[in-house]
Amino acid sequence: MNIVDLVQSQVIASIKNEGDIDKAITSSSNIVFLLTGNLLNMTEHLDRLKKANKEIFIHIDFIEGLSNTKSAIKYIAKSWNPTGIITTKNSLIKYAKEEGLMTIQRIFLIDKGAIKKGIDMCQTCNPDAIEVLPGLMPSIIDRLTAQVNLPIIAGGLISSKEEILQGLEAGALAISSGDPALWNLDI
Repeated sequence: MNIVDLVQSQVIASIKNEGDIDKAITSSSNIVFLLTGNLLNMTEHLDRLKKANKEIFIHIDFIEGLSNTKSAIKYIAKSWNPTGIITTKNSLIKYAKEEGLMTIQRIFLIDKGAIKKGIDMCQTCNPDAIEVLPGLMPSIIDRLTAQVNLPIIAGGLISSKEEILQGLEAGALAISSGDPALWNLDI
């Protein structure tokens, strides 16, 4: 299976606060990005989200107590078994793919150099998708879809349905949002 086939709702619930897990569980978003938690409570969070039939991508750069090593990726794959991971580190993408996890490379588009570096990283580690931040740049999303043969998820600074639709029209596969008010748009 690939990430394109997973997307039912084009709005991804990006959970930044543990208090928003219940909102994600009841949302129409079938994919969640988990950007909160720690080694002690992650299993509980994952069990609750899995019970709600959510596809879960753990942003491993944000999980408290987790190191950025090959053994950490093995632990995530074997003990937590999420759908996949999100990270800014291309070496972790490689390890996660070896463990059978889907991967999303997060890229910050701050200038032309960052865009070029992001494209080069993606061509090297070949993630299943890339998440670009900030997501409020339809012209950049359009350009990236022509340069990178990977699904693009736009996120960051998205605050309205109109901005979500602009990102999708520019070619993004989906939009990740940390705003629970946007998780039930049925897009």
